[in-house]
Amino acid sequence: MTDTATPSYTSFNGHKRIASGSLPVNALAVKHTLATGVPNPLLTFCDQTGQVVDIDIRGSDAEMLARLPPDGYQLQGTDSALIDSADPGEPRGRGRPKLGVVAREITLLPRHWDWLAAQRGGASVTLRKLVDEARRVSVDRDRQRQTNERAYHFMSTMAGDMAGFEEASRALFANDAAKFHQQTEAWPTDVRDYLRSLACPLPLAEVPSLAP
Repeated sequence: MTDTATPSYTSFNGHKRIASGSLPVNALAVKHTLATGVPNPLLTFCDQTGQVVDIDIRGSDAEMLARLPPDGYQLQGTDSALIDSADPGEPRGRGRPKLGVVAREITLLPRHWDWLAAQRGGASVTLRKLVDEARRVSVDRDRQRQTNERAYHFMSTMAGDMAGFEEASRALFANDAAKFHQQTEAWPTDVRDYLRSLACPLPLAEVPSLAP
């Protein structure tokens, strides 16, 4: 599963997947499934993070959908779907144009500030170049770490008590795709397949098929 600009979600009724796609699609599926009085827990996961998100299903379908955050907003694990968003039509005040620059405090030793001050373009330009270079060098490693963490968030919630969980976790963080697939093969089909979509592609180029 690859990251996309538009957040997507997947919902489960127990170990059965009941919806995948946008937040409204999942919200409606959860609400309507809950109305049937199902005994299993209903959980919705963000496909980009593997974390559970909360959906406020109170009221009618229209009322519930009206409370959802705007398209493109990615819910985090601690967020609820009941979010007050800023009015996009709010006029922008006078001043410098908004360039996407975020000002935050950083702490450096005097020698660091002295070195930055001597660089062409000043401290801000130099720091941005250093960060961009570090991102370029570590992009593959960072992407793999984020992928592993995404898969682990989901599997620890849905499969923490399943046979082979510890072994599958070690294989995941060791990037051992063959062992990861082996340890998860007997898990409920929807849980297993969604977990693999979060975890893959793992670095191993060829993974033997374990399906009958």
